[in-house]
Amino acid sequence: MKIDGFLLAIAAVVALAFAFPSIGASSGPLAMGTVTDFGVALVFFLHGAAVSPKAMRLAVANWRLHILVQASTYILFPVIGLAAWFALADVLAPELRIGLFFLCAISSTISSSVAFTAMARGNVPVAIFNATLSGLLGMVLTPVLMGLVLEAGAAAIPVLSQIGGILAKLLLPFLFGQLLRAPLAGYLARYKSVIGKADRVVIVLIVYAAFCDAAGAGMWTRENLASIMIIVLLCSVLLALVLTLTTWASRLLSFPVEDEIAAVFCGSKKSLANGAPIAKVLFGASPALSMILVPLLIYHQIQLVVCGVIARRYAMRETDLSSPGSSVL
Repeated sequence: MKIDGFLLAIAAVVALAFAFPSIGASSGPLAMGTVTDFGVALVFFLHGAAVSPKAMRLAVANWRLHILVQASTYILFPVIGLAAWFALADVLAPELRIGLFFLCAISSTISSSVAFTAMARGNVPVAIFNATLSGLLGMVLTPVLMGLVLEAGAAAIPVLSQIGGILAKLLLPFLFGQLLRAPLAGYLARYKSVIGKADRVVIVLIVYAAFCDAAGAGMWTRENLASIMIIVLLCSVLLALVLTLTTWASRLLSFPVEDEIAAVFCGSKKSLANGAPIAKVLFGASPALSMILVPLLIYHQIQLVVCGVIARRYAMRETDLSSPGSSVL
């Protein structure tokens, strides 16, 4: 298997953060707080410039599938996350519980959902539509869901009172990107490979600054490290549960296998590319940010491995299995 350079980069900056926390702290000599704020704006600006209104209109008719995918992302996941929030009160540190719910409240991925759907010979236009729609909805729904849960849990993070400013930081760069989409289209196409790495660079910088702040504040202890194994288990169970339920629901609705594939991959994914910048906006330079990001970082890796296996199994199906309700799972 090819070594994941992105994963190696994250591991490297985490190690660097623990070795020299003062260098990459938000208020340190590298001014990482300002750098990551700019990075978040850049990510959402590029997302806005990349979204094609025409492509969104073409796939809008398949409304049952869209409802299933968005319900999985913003109803099923948050309900599971809310149950975990209360059930794990005596098991996990508050920051990790917040991180687990944040994972459940974030949008679906765009690139990997579409890539796995294409690999599995599924309905790619529908996957593009749902992944893009999920990202758009997430700019509003993720902060609202987090605010409601944190307020109910009496957490000292006043998200709801700052919801206007939070949405402005997410939506304004996106809308600006939409306005400049036409004049930038040529440049976006020409430098697609370089622009595609912008998300990953910003994520690495956010993770680096977050772990520097946490290490400097003494947030990480031996007990927290032991909790990581629990998070790995919980993320694995969460992915397995959602994959099973989206597959079952697709068959119950008699979707063709191509639509089932899109529903399974779009409805089970969670976006690190959207999640890390939104977490930075929601939680700022809080030392807890590194722990809040841990469930999303772990889930991201697990979903890539598991969905890669499932996509290959779908791809090997026979042509006559494309009838409604057929599947290889």
